[in-house]
Amino acid sequence: MNTTSASADPGKNQVNEQETYDPNHLLDSLIEKLHLKNDAALARALEVAPPVISKLRHHRLPVGASLLIQMQEISDLKIKELRALMGDHRDKFRMGGHHLKSKDA
Repeated sequence: MNTTSASADPGKNQVNEQETYDPNHLLDSLIEKLHLKNDAALARALEVAPPVISKLRHHRLPVGASLLIQMQEISDLKIKELRALMGDHRDKFRMGGHHLKSKDA
């Protein structure tokens, strides 16, 4: 019998996050909030190529920080609200240690 808790298995949380991650809800919410017609109009509003929106919808491209910032600027929604719309409910983001090292070090 396995008595290991879910918190002891770091991969388990990752799987749960992937199951709830859905950029389609975020994209659809932005289209509705901004009164846009379709994905092409959203791509123009976000100043990205239309294939970017398609790749987001089909989970071939993650919603990155720069795109989230652009979404925030055009929608006036907070980053936390945008993340929640796509199912990302993490309290903190962690960057790998290589990002924190000084260039002089």
